[in-house]
Amino acid sequence: MAYKNGNYAAFYVADEELVTKNPSSAHFVKDFNYYQMFKAWKAKDSSFPFNDSHEKTYNVRDTSNWDTLKGRLRERLNNSKNIILFLSENTTPSRALTEEIEYAIDYLELPLIIVYVDIKSVGDIFYRTNNNYWLSQSVINLKKRLPILKDCHNKVPCLHIPLRKEVIIKALSSKNFMLATKRDSGNYIYNVD
Repeated sequence: MAYKNGNYAAFYVADEELVTKNPSSAHFVKDFNYYQMFKAWKAKDSSFPFNDSHEKTYNVRDTSNWDTLKGRLRERLNNSKNIILFLSENTTPSRALTEEIEYAIDYLELPLIIVYVDIKSVGDIFYRTNNNYWLSQSVINLKKRLPILKDCHNKVPCLHIPLRKEVIIKALSSKNFMLATKRDSGNYIYNVD
């Protein structure tokens, strides 16, 4: 059995046809750049709690055939304790991103940490009425960009966080959002505002 200690970062790279024609186009997609930011934070500060699952296997090119790419994605997910999804207005349900999320949630039951890259405040993710928290309309609209997310909170714990380093550190360090010690399925936030 694999040691599941990695954080699997999922992000929209680009339309598969575009990447096939120009492999460097991934670097121009906003969601991919946030993954690179996590790697930069880790390179600058080794205590940043990001253990990149993509680094645990040899690289494949985005131009590889689908079976090769799918196998590598699954191998990385199999060695992960959670999945971090970078979600933005640019996110599109590409074949690879849909496969990653579906396999992580439906088969592996990995906790999901959704980082809303255009949101800076927890208060913009949820609103509160009568001691209940509800997803904001802007978050609902972002989640609709990936239909695979519709019922994810019924299957795994889903932590919704803004793109704020201190909240990200707390999320990545929380045992509640790691496979072996995860909490019950549902929607969760950190109320730090």
